[in-house]
Formats: sequence, structure tokens, C-alpha cells
Amino acid sequence: MAVSLPAPLIGIVGGVGPYAGLDLAAKVFGQTRAQSDQEHLPLALLSLPHTIADRTAYLLGETPENPAFALAEVVRGLEALGATAIGIPCNTAHAPGIFDVLLAELARTGSRARVLHMIRETARLLAETQPGVRQVGVLSTTGTARAGVYPAILRPLGVVALAPADDVQSRVQAAIYDPAYGIKAQSSPVTPRARGELLAAAEHLRAAGAEAIILGCTEVSLALPERTLHGLPAVDPTLALARALIRETYPDRLKPLV
Repeated sequence: MAVSLPAPLIGIVGGVGPYAGLDLAAKVFGQTRAQSDQEHLPLALLSLPHTIADRTAYLLGETPENPAFALAEVVRGLEALGATAIGIPCNTAHAPGIFDVLLAELARTGSRARVLHMIRETARLLAETQPGVRQVGVLSTTGTARAGVYPAILRPLGVVALAPADDVQSRVQAAIYDPAYGIKAQSSPVTPRARGELLAAAEHLRAAGAEAIILGCTEVSLALPERTLHGLPAVDPTLALARALIRETYPDRLKPLV
């Protein structure tokens, strides 16, 4: 029997990494006004990690396969289920070399899906919650850092994005990717070493003048769930995207920011 889903339906592109998709779904639930099972919002999570090439590897030239095309397939799958607003919980996937190709591929195939832009939503959350911040540190993959994703979005808002020094960035990348202790290898729970490296990088950014820290890789928020880091506000792009998905589908069900 076919299942009739109500509209609108929130869509989440999973598999980038897999636990990031779960985290986004949990944050959608957490940001929804609901007092019963039935009051929670309809949501579809489609996780096909085996089809999607690593985003950082593509941006660094380590693989020729642009993950945009596989991401487009997942978006179309969610659209076929009835999703009207879709989020991709991967900061690196929003680099223009991937995200712009994704949008072009969706347009080419006649898709009408609305894919929200995680980085723009993070900038919006930063402006709403930390309006006085003018320098923000960004903890991200090396692919996101080299693509300049956050500086391009924040600069027009008068905010300077601070990246870690190269040696510190290499440790951030390892905290995410190392096969022995990185978050992609061990997400639940995150290893103490990965968490420690990210905390040290946040302190490095604070010492460099950061007034807030953006958790600019969706795996980072798995390791650093705190709302403050070394006394600085932590800005979570996954939270920003969760709130945006609710805002674009059921705005009256969105909890106020606290």
C-alpha cells in the first residue's frame, strides 16, 4: 500500500557523513514546537553514502569525481518522496565548485526542489545571535577552508573569517578524517583525541582574535556540542540549517531562539 505523506515534507540528504544527517534530523525535532509524537514534522532522511565521493578530496584534487552529481540524485530521490525543502548537512558540499554544479544539474533535469544553503543560514544565525561579532574563527575541513566558503559569505556582512594556521588546520583535518581516531571513523562516541584536537584549535582561534567559533564541519558539532568554547559562543551550522528547514516549511512550529 502506498503511503500518503503530508505536504510540505522536510528532506535531508544523508551520508555526508552519515551521523551528520542524524544530527540534523535530531535538531529539526529539537527546534520544533511539539507536545506529542503527532505534532512533530514530517521528515525524510535519505542516506546513500556509498554513492557520494568525498567532498574535501574533490576540492583538493585528490579525486576527479565531483560529488555534486550523486548529491543531485539523492535530492531528486527526496523530491520524489514529496520533499519541498531540502538540506545537505555538509559544509564542504556548499563550496561553489560543488554546490553550483549541484544546482545546475537539478535545473538541467527539471527538478523544482529547494535546496537550502547551509553557509548562508549560518551567517544568518550568527547575525541573529551574535550581532556584534566582527571576527569569527572557523573550524572546518581543509577543503572548506581552501575554497574560502565562509569568507565569501561573511565578508559582505562585515565579518572576518579566521582560519587556523596551517599546522593547526592539519590537526583539525586529522581530527575529522584520521582512520584511527577521526570523527568519520568514530562518530558515536567521538574519540577523546579528536575532541582534544578541536578544542585546541578553538583556543588557537580565540588567541588569534576570534570573538565566536563557527563549527564549520558537521562532524565538528558531534565532538563539540557545547554552546561556548573557551568563553566564546559556538555557532552550529547544523542548528542553523535545522531552523531554516522548519522556517521554510512550518514557520509557526519553529521554537524561538534561546
